[in-house]
Amino acid sequence: MIEESETFQGTWPYAPHYFDGNRFRMHYVDENPQGEETFLCVHGEPTWGYLYRNIIPSLARLGRVVVPDHMGFGKSETPHERQYTIEEHCDNLQNLVLELDLSNITLVLQDWGGPIGSSIAYRHPQLVRRLCIMDAVVGGRAANNTVRESPWFKWVNSPAFLPTASNLGSNILSVMKRVGFERTAHVDENWVRAYAAPFPTPEDCVAAIRFPQCIADRETVDFLKKIRTAEAITSLKQKPAMYVHGEEDRALPLEFSIECFKDLWPDGPVVTLPGVGHFLQEDAPEAVAAMISQFVQMT
Repeated sequence: MIEESETFQGTWPYAPHYFDGNRFRMHYVDENPQGEETFLCVHGEPTWGYLYRNIIPSLARLGRVVVPDHMGFGKSETPHERQYTIEEHCDNLQNLVLELDLSNITLVLQDWGGPIGSSIAYRHPQLVRRLCIMDAVVGGRAANNTVRESPWFKWVNSPAFLPTASNLGSNILSVMKRVGFERTAHVDENWVRAYAAPFPTPEDCVAAIRFPQCIADRETVDFLKKIRTAEAITSLKQKPAMYVHGEEDRALPLEFSIECFKDLWPDGPVVTLPGVGHFLQEDAPEAVAAMISQFVQMT
């Protein structure tokens, strides 16, 4: 857990807010809270709200921007009695959304932020206006599930994964490179400290370790199937959605991800970005912010 006042030399200038309703201290950013539009930006593995630091200002000109840190990431606490299931993460986010009384939401989702963030649309469709999905899957089917063939999935299932993931405080850059991070020329000491800070000990890496393990968990599959009812899917398909994918992503295969998106939104816009990896908010923040802004103004 990162100290409340930490700004990493001004690169994270956003005032901290905390929600205690999930039995741990959950951090979130809340910029322009009077805005009529609401942007809920949800991160994945092994990042935190810092991932959106260069996009928040553009979105804040359009409306309210809420950026939570999942349990065990960023400035949120890492309770050691929890199981870190996808259902827990979805419940945590749901409780925050309801506590803040968010509505007219544009979901901005990446990585595990996809299934976790989209759970709001499945469970509370009346609160969500549109979805901006980036290198994530929020449902839908593909003829061939090739995720198990990706370099990331193979590494997660190798003997090297656990010792590496248990020491993210020392090797966060190499792990993000393995998933797909290309803009390394922008990495400096503040960047390294920001992403390494949530993981000072192996015990603090529990959330990051659990996320990849959840991919094949029966518990994950059963929970997502439970909330993705036929009625919820029908409602989801009626909402505007866009998809952006970095072509250098080494976690989610491009064709598989696009096919899943098109299964839900056959006419939804899809953009692929050459030279961009899994962490689009790092590799191409200007392009991502511009595409989201344009999509919102069109829909």
